[in-house]
Amino acid sequence: MKPQQLQTNLDSIDTLSGFEAVCCFISEDERPLSGAAGFVDWRLCGEFSRILKTGFFTGTPGDKLLLPTESRVPARKLFAVGLGKTSSITALGLEHALSSAATMLTRAQIESVALAFPSLPGAVASAREELIARAFAPHFQGAVAVFA
Repeated sequence: MKPQQLQTNLDSIDTLSGFEAVCCFISEDERPLSGAAGFVDWRLCGEFSRILKTGFFTGTPGDKLLLPTESRVPARKLFAVGLGKTSSITALGLEHALSSAATMLTRAQIESVALAFPSLPGAVASAREELIARAFAPHFQGAVAVFA
């Protein structure tokens, strides 16, 4: 099943109906957060940014986080998965992060999720859809959308 494509803007975040969670893939060095993660952080009144500043979650590979959205966005939960430094993100690294995210979301009994990505290096960005199909979709059986 091909993921639904969502526009990356505040209106899309505010009208994100039918999805229980947003899963943001976060790089270590993209501050402030941009794209869908930045819009979600805006709606959470900067809570995500505050957690990043404390160092509790930094975006390193293997780093994971769960935050309630407290109804500030239609999705009830925000998950985050670290990717490492932007210049070091590889297709293999994104593949591992996607697989790990699928396992985490399945264990959390999430049935629908919108995925959000930071700016990815060119070759990795080009392979993103294929990597989602190969590393995420087989392990997550719920509805999936991707912020474009």
